[in-house]
Amino acid sequence: MDWKALRRIVTTDNEAGRSRILIDGEAAKLIAVEEAGLAEIWTAPLQPGQLLDATDKLKDEDLKLEPEAGAVKVRWFTVAPEDASKTVEEKEAAAAFGFGAVGASHARVDTSRHAMMHKTDTLDVIVLVKGEIDLLLDEGEPTSLKPGDVVIQRATNHAWINHGAETALLVAILVNAG
Repeated sequence: MDWKALRRIVTTDNEAGRSRILIDGEAAKLIAVEEAGLAEIWTAPLQPGQLLDATDKLKDEDLKLEPEAGAVKVRWFTVAPEDASKTVEEKEAAAAFGFGAVGASHARVDTSRHAMMHKTDTLDVIVLVKGEIDLLLDEGEPTSLKPGDVVIQRATNHAWINHGAETALLVAILVNAG
C-alpha cells in the first residue's frame, strides 16, 4: 500500500469567514504492519462551535481506534489478504498486537469466530474503496462487499476479512456520541 498516495484535504474559514484549504497532504498519523494499517485523516469534537477549530488534533494525540466521547474520527484503513499459512495462534497474536497498538484491546469481546472480531461503542460508516472484503458478524454467513458498498456498523461485534488477492482499502467515519 502506498500510504503517501492517499491525500487528505481539510477546509476551514479564515478570520473573515471565507472558506479556504487548511491542509492538503498526507495522513496525520499512520500505523501499518505490512499491508494492513490505519491512516488518520481528521478528528473533531461534535459540540457546537467546534467544527471549524483549525487544530489538527491527530498530530498531538496517540493513535487510537475509537474517537473520544462526543467526537468523530475519519480514517483510511486497509485489510491485507488472509494468509492461509499462518496458524490460529499466529493470527491471534497478530490481532492482539494490532488492537493493543491502537488502545483497543478492550474491544475484542468475542473472538470465537475470528481473531479480528471486535466491538466498539461507535456508529461507523465504512466505504469500500478498492478490493474485495467480507463483513463477518456473530451470526450468519459473511457479507461480501465490492467497491462503492457502504456499511453502517452500529456498535456490533464484527471483523473485516479479505479472501481476495489484493489489499482492500476502506474509508471509515467513526462517531462516538458519548
